[in-house]
Amino acid sequence: MAGTPPSISIPAELRPADGRFGSGPSKVRPEAVKALEARALDYMGTSHRRTGVRSVVGRLRAAMTELFGLGDGWEVVLGNGGSTGFWDAAAFSLIERRSQHLTFGEFSEKFSAVTAAAPHLDDPVVITAPYGSHPVPETADPVAIDVYALTHNETSTGVAMPLAQPQLDPCRQGVPPALVMVDATSAAGAMTWDPRDVDCYYFAPQKAFAADGGLFIALCSPAAVERIERIDVSGRYKPATLDLAIAVRNSRQDQTYNTPALATILLTLETAEWMLDGGGLGWAASRSAASSGAVYGWAAERDFASPFVADEAMRSPVVCTIDFEGVSADDIAAALRANDIVDTEGYRKLGRNQLRIAAFPAIDPADAEALTACIDYIVERL
Repeated sequence: MAGTPPSISIPAELRPADGRFGSGPSKVRPEAVKALEARALDYMGTSHRRTGVRSVVGRLRAAMTELFGLGDGWEVVLGNGGSTGFWDAAAFSLIERRSQHLTFGEFSEKFSAVTAAAPHLDDPVVITAPYGSHPVPETADPVAIDVYALTHNETSTGVAMPLAQPQLDPCRQGVPPALVMVDATSAAGAMTWDPRDVDCYYFAPQKAFAADGGLFIALCSPAAVERIERIDVSGRYKPATLDLAIAVRNSRQDQTYNTPALATILLTLETAEWMLDGGGLGWAASRSAASSGAVYGWAAERDFASPFVADEAMRSPVVCTIDFEGVSADDIAAALRANDIVDTEGYRKLGRNQLRIAAFPAIDPADAEALTACIDYIVERL
């Protein structure tokens, strides 16, 4: 149990210009907040089924299509509830019988728990890896899988995995192709990927898109849309708020089924267009890589710190988990917070002597470097 840390005042010249390093909700760009303020009278507090809001939703859907390089037939589907709500919706509208889940942290485990509890689905196949690593899909299983559930970045552990279309065993030729669903909540907008390897890439915007939560955005391939529509006419019961066919129809009209959080939509749009203005997804991902590279490089040079994820190829470029030895990470986080550098605490359920540091595109890489200098300053005085 950490004791009460001494009072440490970090010199102003060492501190980052912006001290927000939370892994979600994340830093919201001040410029986006100003843009929201500018729309206080003609956008906020108006009907989401009228032109004023629908034009913003249309811009958001167009920005997502451009940012991620989506091809013909892809749909940008919006709905309320965030990624947690989308898991429930997918259990009703995307999984036909059985899914396979790769679990390597709390968030990837949650989706598998949803499908395991769904009475209309068969028990999922769950492949688990120790925290700090990730598993790979198994395609030779004789049990038919119609959804592979992957996670691009596990926010709880700081592990990222590459996305690739699973290669089916030749003995399964003739089996209808499975969909690849990817939980991308802490990766979307900060990590590159190829739409040819994915059928449904879904996320909430409170991380790399520097917005508030409560909204899900699902990028759906033609195959995913066909699955949604086929299940829709199958007679399966689906609550209206979890019915992705309804979400698809409303999104095509640049609206959501229920009233959305208008601030979240506009903040997400501001970040998406900022990324496009900067150079696109590659540019945004390079900012994250620069920030996380500064943190990992710093930890490798310290005898009291080390990256939790041992395999460099699995280290997240957007969420850095750093273990400490001989000094309390809780004390470091408390001292940082006392100096207005916030949300670096380790993930509570991982239970390690650890800091978790976000490196989303909105974070200036210079601020990430400044953070490491601040940690050095604190450790010297603990």
